[in-house]
Amino acid sequence: MDDVQLTRQTALALQQEGKAAYEAGDPHDSSPYNRFGNAEQQFGYQFWTRGYITARSAAEGAQEPAGASTGR
Repeated sequence: MDDVQLTRQTALALQQEGKAAYEAGDPHDSSPYNRFGNAEQQFGYQFWTRGYITARSAAEGAQEPAGASTGR
């Protein structure tokens, strides 16, 4: 990620990477970005993870039965 600007476009691309990783069956900790690295690495980790979690949540939501309730 040399010379990458931390922009909305980059954030959206990173989220797509995370979604693709989930769809490919990669584990949640397979991010190529370091959460403790420099600003670019942290930015990459944050948005890659956000994309991964969004894809996972959508898949889990689609698996719930239609009549599911939250209980009392």
